[in-house]
Amino acid sequence: MVRAEGVHKSFGSVQVLKGVDLEVAPGEVVCVIGPSGSGKSTFLRCVNHLEKIDAGRLWVDGHLVGYRERGGKLHELRDREVAAQRRDIGMVFQRFNLFPHMTALENVVEAPTGVKGLRKDAARTRGVELLERVGLGERVHNYPNQLSGGQQQRVAIARALAMEPKLMLFDEPTSALDPELVGEVLDVMRELAESGMTMVVVTHEMGFAREVGDTVVFMDDGVVVEAGDPRRVLTDPQHPRTRAFLSKVL
Repeated sequence: MVRAEGVHKSFGSVQVLKGVDLEVAPGEVVCVIGPSGSGKSTFLRCVNHLEKIDAGRLWVDGHLVGYRERGGKLHELRDREVAAQRRDIGMVFQRFNLFPHMTALENVVEAPTGVKGLRKDAARTRGVELLERVGLGERVHNYPNQLSGGQQQRVAIARALAMEPKLMLFDEPTSALDPELVGEVLDVMRELAESGMTMVVVTHEMGFAREVGDTVVFMDDGVVVEAGDPRRVLTDPQHPRTRAFLSKVL
């Protein structure tokens, strides 16, 4: 579903990604861990072309992300073409980014009606189903300021699912939450994983990575240092840098 080859990204003179190679199979849950500043979130944003890569190649479901290749050269897609690619990629951010003037249900149905052209009645029916799926069936008419952080993040997940994506990206989805609210969001993500959704999750939740992840990827200084089965990587890391990191967070 995702293939990255030699992905580089710099911001000015700061090189953030220094040649990331990664593959994610359909239905696989890949948890990306590592210290702050290691390039995890930047890589995730490159997967749906929120950040343009400087070198390398990124494919989602067999299609180059953000570019087409002609004669061995990359040509950037037009904004409309990039937006069309993003329809298949759901993303959940650290901050919930809900529209504050819309109810939970209105937040969920906005993209299917505005982008996909889905009829409003069908979108609302689907939106209620999704909000029920994330445990918010009784909150469909609440506004974001009437919801807890965990509830807002679950609305954000439902909103992403409303576009029926092939791939879900999670950028530290629990880092802005009070500790007691983390579990309710992780439970929704766990259910998603069990349903077969392909997921790339940047996270500091090592328990979630161990229990739900099919693969754990440890990034540091802009590269993938180590990747493999979560139980092996988290309990018997092979690389000294991975061991040093895990000794401080486990």
